[in-house]
Amino acid sequence: MTGRGMRALVVLLVVANVLLFAYARLEHAAQSEGGRLSMQVEPERIRPMTAQEVAALGPTKVAAAASAAPTACVEWGPFADADRARAEADLQPLALGRLVSVRPVVSDASSYWVNVGALATRAAAERRAAELRAQAIADLSVVDYPRGQFTVSLGVFRSESAANARAETLAARGVAGTQVEPRGQPNGQSMIVVRDAREPVLARLRELQSQYAGTDIKVAPCPTS
Repeated sequence: MTGRGMRALVVLLVVANVLLFAYARLEHAAQSEGGRLSMQVEPERIRPMTAQEVAALGPTKVAAAASAAPTACVEWGPFADADRARAEADLQPLALGRLVSVRPVVSDASSYWVNVGALATRAAAERRAAELRAQAIADLSVVDYPRGQFTVSLGVFRSESAANARAETLAARGVAGTQVEPRGQPNGQSMIVVRDAREPVLARLRELQSQYAGTDIKVAPCPTS
């Protein structure tokens, strides 16, 4: 074989090897992509279940789902019986079903709140609240007061000294007529517990909480049954 023929043979062997390598790579890529696609089952349709859908599963399946992932509970309260019934009615449009329960309060600790005293009508309380907002006073809400009256709540505190400090700060800013009163939490009150509360539900609870003076919202892991 001449030198020119030898060079041609070498070139052909190189080209053949390059083509064979390229073919093998393309086939592997096609098989890999096909394998990945075959493993996918309409991923665009996968979404988290809502709290209402979880509740509709029933106790057995809810328990199984709860064991697979930690669940958060929201506690709202404390409530006297009449206020709790009203709060539960406020929650009904959320259609939470079995996700809502009631837990009795066993502590008799007290809290204190600052308010502007009794006002005869809600309209009068709303006017007083508007005056306070005009003075750039925040953290206030119009709430029910004993004997069918109303007042403006200016904060609830765990200690009397903290409540007095708030009243003194308000007085220094020109807010007259505030008073500090105890808000007892005797046995017989209760907490509303919402299991697996998503963000829209939690946002609604926070809106409602401002309408019930003396109540707090706490988020914690749900107790295991």
